[in-house]
Amino acid sequence: MSDDNPIKRWTAKRKAAVVMDIFKGKTTAAEIARQYDLTVSEVEGWIDEAQRSMENGFKARPKDIREQYESELRETREALGEAHLQIYALKKFKRLLDEDENS
Repeated sequence: MSDDNPIKRWTAKRKAAVVMDIFKGKTTAAEIARQYDLTVSEVEGWIDEAQRSMENGFKARPKDIREQYESELRETREALGEAHLQIYALKKFKRLLDEDENS
């Protein structure tokens, strides 16, 4: 990959090759970011994603990608629901306090 022909689309295969080079110590996230005009956080995101995928691959019963995302989405929805309930309860409590003060 030369600098004369900048990469416009980072395929999974290209990302994997870069991350493997980082894992093998051939380069760093900062060097890759500088070389391909990326942010270090972008490259670090690829590394994090690769590590999550590797961990899943080592499990006795690995989840497929869709199942992983559905699981994460379910957990996020549950957390959002809990936050919504907390806000609702706090608003109701505040109304009760306001009513108590006005009586």
